Amino acid sequence: MALAVSVAVLSGCGGSNAEADAKKPSAAPKTVSVEKAAADFQRMLTAFDTVGCASMEAGTCYAEMQQVLKPARTLRTAMNADKRVGPEFYSEAYALIDRMEKGVAVGEDRGGGEMNYTSNRPLVFGGAHDLSDWLDEHPLS
Repeated sequence: MALAVSVAVLSGCGGSNAEADAKKPSAAPKTVSVEKAAADFQRMLTAFDTVGCASMEAGTCYAEMQQVLKPARTLRTAMNADKRVGPEFYSEAYALIDRMEKGVAVGEDRGGGEMNYTSNRPLVFGGAHDLSDWLDEHPLS
């Protein structure tokens, strides 16, 4: 008898987990509006500009790079979900976010300064400021 119960439990007899799973609410994250994502990005960039990087030395600003990129990624997701306009409307914004991604993909902060030609800060922060300018020039509402 115990063997029959074990086989029934292991084979899924006696109840369907698929039915229970179908009744659960979707766990998919809700996409924010482009307007909210843009405002969040602008707010993060303004906060960064108030403080900036701790120094020009390498390794002192990677966390800030990631913090500025995070709302840009959310903005890209919101733009992807926006059905009011086609992706061609956002093509320049996508390119700027890609530029920021390229800078962070280095995996470290290579420092700053005008003569530092290996710095990835211009890719991230320059791209962020260019994206901010693009958002100002292309009202989303």
